Amino acid sequence: MTLPAPTAVAEKTRWRHDTPDGHMAVERHLLTARLAHAERLGDMGWAEWDLRTGESTWSDGVYAMFGRDPGDGPIPLCDLTGHAEAVDRPGVDRLLRCVMRRAVPGEAEFRVRRHGELRHLRVVLDPVVSGERAAVYGVVQDVTVRRRAERIMSDSRDMLLRVREQAAEEHHMSVALREAIMPGLDGTIDLPYARVTVRYAAAGVGSGLGGDWYDAVRLSDGGVQLAIGDVAGHGMPALAQMAQLRHALAGLAMTGHSPDRLLTWLNDLVLRRMPETTATAVVGRLDPVTGTFTWAQAGHPAPILVRDGTAAQLEPPAGVLLGATSDEPYGLASFRSHPGDLLLLFTDGLVERRTRDIDEGVALTMAAAATLPVGDLEDGLDRLIEVVGGPDPEDDTCVLAVGVLG
Repeated sequence: MTLPAPTAVAEKTRWRHDTPDGHMAVERHLLTARLAHAERLGDMGWAEWDLRTGESTWSDGVYAMFGRDPGDGPIPLCDLTGHAEAVDRPGVDRLLRCVMRRAVPGEAEFRVRRHGELRHLRVVLDPVVSGERAAVYGVVQDVTVRRRAERIMSDSRDMLLRVREQAAEEHHMSVALREAIMPGLDGTIDLPYARVTVRYAAAGVGSGLGGDWYDAVRLSDGGVQLAIGDVAGHGMPALAQMAQLRHALAGLAMTGHSPDRLLTWLNDLVLRRMPETTATAVVGRLDPVTGTFTWAQAGHPAPILVRDGTAAQLEPPAGVLLGATSDEPYGLASFRSHPGDLLLLFTDGLVERRTRDIDEGVALTMAAAATLPVGDLEDGLDRLIEVVGGPDPEDDTCVLAVGVLG
């Protein structure tokens, strides 16, 4: 790009090119124009103070940075401290002592008021003593924009750190609350005719704990009621809603009513007492004498049954998610289990991923479930969650496996 100022100077003095003095004059004019352009690009200026005569020379850039009228002349070097902000004056004093008394180069950064605006200036001073000449050369740079950018970055880092600390604190509180609500996570319940094993995998601090839950209640007739569900949302609200549903279901189970009736009551609870809440659930009952598993569902993924090394997802009875409507009845389904059967109940965090179709996740789960040993479900469930969900799950996952012993 052609610089206007040097071109104008060159045109103006072209007639003097034929003489040595004319050539030097042109070069001086070009150099001055280039220095002025560099000052503007770098927000810089230069200054010179003659310590013997007291005379001073400033470039236009320095006048602009101090907001000073060139007609008033430069600020004497010894008066420079008085033009800095009060809190920065000790640093300017130290710089002047080094330069003027000890003849040592130095630099300092201080703030000045330019037409009411606070500006950050960086000054580099270099003393020159040669024969009868004693002077101080200085370069001044306006670093206001840089300091503002650094402050914005620092504030952003501080805000991010506070958000992370808050998220970690909320996560720890959520974990403590979840463990208080559902003690014995990642445990095993041994029954005379079945073994129930549970695994819970949290998505991590960034996502916040979800509303995944399970329950296994021994009934008065020797049977067991199994339930698994998921409240929409994350964090403390989801955990509080999950606790209400889980405790309500535990109490309703004592009535001895069928799973479809229990879901109807739970749905009424959500509609009447928990506005803006939706949840899914599977509730089932395993009979200790006949081995019959009777179950109902509310918008939740159907369980997977593994029999003789073959896995298949059960056909779900009718049922909409809790909190949707009171006009749709909940259906009931059942099948008779055999010794060696494996029944797998799970939340959608196991099979849902943004990068794949949910049917693919279900297929992976069935393939992994088909290889689970009924007698060693603890390690088997850990492997299943890792294979299906990967090392960094996107959502909380709860898996409840029932191995039928006979």
